Amino acid sequence: MLAKTYGKLQTESPLSPYRAFVVQFRTETNVARGQVSGRVEHVVSGQATHFTSVKELLAFIGHVLSTVRAPPR
Repeated sequence: MLAKTYGKLQTESPLSPYRAFVVQFRTETNVARGQVSGRVEHVVSGQATHFTSVKELLAFIGHVLSTVRAPPR
């Protein structure tokens, strides 16, 4: 499945660094139980925050994506 997904990604539009994030999870994270916490950072702007739930993680990503714009080509 990974190979198929990887091949599919190659045919889609390029991934923009303006939409890239680094996510670090704390050691106590347990995805199966819905327990996630850590730190997320937007690669280009350097904006970062800590999160203690998937909701907080996605809220930060959504906020950054709605405010940070890639330069015109």
